[in-house]
Amino acid sequence: MEILGLRDEANRPRAFDPRFNDLIFPSAAVHRLMSGTAWGEGPVWFGDGRYLLWSDIPNDRILRWCEITQSVSVFRQPAHFPNGNTRDRQGRLLTCEHEARRVTRTEYDGSITVLAERYEGRRLNSPNDIVTHPLDGAVWFTDPDYGLKSAFEGGGVAAAELPTGLYRVDPDGTVGLMAEDFENPNGLCFSPDGAVLYVIETGPVSNRLTACRLDRDHRHIVQRRLLIENEPGALMDGMRTDSAGNLWCGWGNGPGLDGVRVFAPDGCVLGHIPLPERCANLCFGGEGGGTLFMTATHGLYRLRVNARGAP
Repeated sequence: MEILGLRDEANRPRAFDPRFNDLIFPSAAVHRLMSGTAWGEGPVWFGDGRYLLWSDIPNDRILRWCEITQSVSVFRQPAHFPNGNTRDRQGRLLTCEHEARRVTRTEYDGSITVLAERYEGRRLNSPNDIVTHPLDGAVWFTDPDYGLKSAFEGGGVAAAELPTGLYRVDPDGTVGLMAEDFENPNGLCFSPDGAVLYVIETGPVSNRLTACRLDRDHRHIVQRRLLIENEPGALMDGMRTDSAGNLWCGWGNGPGLDGVRVFAPDGCVLGHIPLPERCANLCFGGEGGGTLFMTATHGLYRLRVNARGAP
């Protein structure tokens, strides 16, 4: 485990709003827990086992970091070039798989159940990120085309059969298309009360975050509001909310940009946590949910924060 130097001004969290200082401990340091991934993504915390799982897409594996032993091992390989991961309300692992173009659930006995791989008879593109609704347990996932474009991410051969889309899997297994006009929808997460779904677009033109208000049954989007239009040159990716509704977004595309950008629920930028490489995704975990785990291009990082992840 390596502690990144905080004496260098470039490595210190930067506040753009005084509220950010309430979220970051002054003496906290970013720890690099592991290096050696080709593109780290999709972290998910298993508090009952005190470990973190995350994807190394190009190396076709899911990795496991154990909090007790501070060690890294391979959880699954091959893994169909996995990307986003989360847990359902029963605690089971849900995974987006680029190569197989599907969303799966890992059962308690280790067997794999396919939740979604087609819509109206056509194959999905390359499911990317995934979340479970905190109230009804429905599974929402994004389906851009990144995994089809390159063998590096498990594709490069097949053509798209569907527009890039946002999907919902009902508890009874029904797959529904919720939106097909997002330009390569990527990261997504819910507000703590489940009333708002946040969606990041990372298309060639759009890199923005939209707040989508859901109907009373949490089944459909009834209103959209552009919350964040990204600054030129920077790239958003995955994100999570804390219990106060703040948005913690994977950020990067070069020195001074790489890391995590934190926003208030109204879109006001609060601050930035710098990393030495682009952050793809993140999650809260650790004891009490007060540790921020960040998956970057080649490394896994940890920072203890004065915030708790939304349930």
